[in-house]
Amino acid sequence: MTAPIGQIHAAEERPEEVERDIAAARRSRMPLWLAILWANRKSRVGLLILAGFTLVAVFAPLIAPHDPRETSFEASLPPSRTHLLGTTAAGQDIFSQLVYGARTSIIVGLVAGALVTVIGLLVGLTAGYLQGWVDEVLSFVINLALVVPVLPLMVTLAAYAPDGVRGLWLIIFVISVTGWAWGARVKRAQILTLRARDYITAARFAGEGTMRIIFKEIMPNMLSLVVAGFLGAAGGAIAAEAGLEFLGLGDPTTVSWGTMLYWANNSGAMLTGQWLWLGAPGLAIALLLSSLTLINFGVDALSNPHLREG
Repeated sequence: MTAPIGQIHAAEERPEEVERDIAAARRSRMPLWLAILWANRKSRVGLLILAGFTLVAVFAPLIAPHDPRETSFEASLPPSRTHLLGTTAAGQDIFSQLVYGARTSIIVGLVAGALVTVIGLLVGLTAGYLQGWVDEVLSFVINLALVVPVLPLMVTLAAYAPDGVRGLWLIIFVISVTGWAWGARVKRAQILTLRARDYITAARFAGEGTMRIIFKEIMPNMLSLVVAGFLGAAGGAIAAEAGLEFLGLGDPTTVSWGTMLYWANNSGAMLTGQWLWLGAPGLAIALLLSSLTLINFGVDALSNPHLREG
């Protein structure tokens, strides 16, 4: 099977930095993309932080000392060996809730980020490659979605949803519906640039179909943009979930960092000296979002060899 024309074109113009990275990856027996991400110091820190949160989310039942919903403990206890971060006003272990909250944030980031990326990618690819009335209609939809204020729309959808459907998946749905437009606009602009390249014209003259040109010729040259868009969408989804839960628009029985902030605020945690109840989930959200931002530095290096660190 012959390689896509776009990949052949990229190989012919491969700079010395790419050749160096390929040789280093072969020596380390690591995939090239992972070797480039790991070589970047900022990206390496982000990968380690993200890996730590992922391990905590996966092994939450083994790490958490108590059931996060258990209310049999004495209320508002200070940190101790039994309760590392103390207990809530309802007698729940704060550390156990913090551990299980990582699972909720990881799920929201992965699922909502993937949905936002897929919707934006499909709309952007279609609008950018198919000119004429298709592009005009989709561009109108994209622009309409961009001018609609996202935060009020998210609050409205979450607030007026029936009680029976409130919960984590409703928040994921709301984030997916409201967060795809910017990514679609960026990808459409990139497609408009790529579709005029010589190797795309050569692929058309070679008789390749539209779907093959899009996914075999254009997509390999947009992977770094797609990955960066996914990381941004995942971070936005995590922050949006925490914000909606903090406002009380989700399911208050869900164990997440947002609901921890919601109950801590309602119980006056700062007034009672329980600053860890507020500070721990806030710091966890900040660290997780920072890890995604740091990984983005390595993603930039994937598409631009001059940004790679030796």
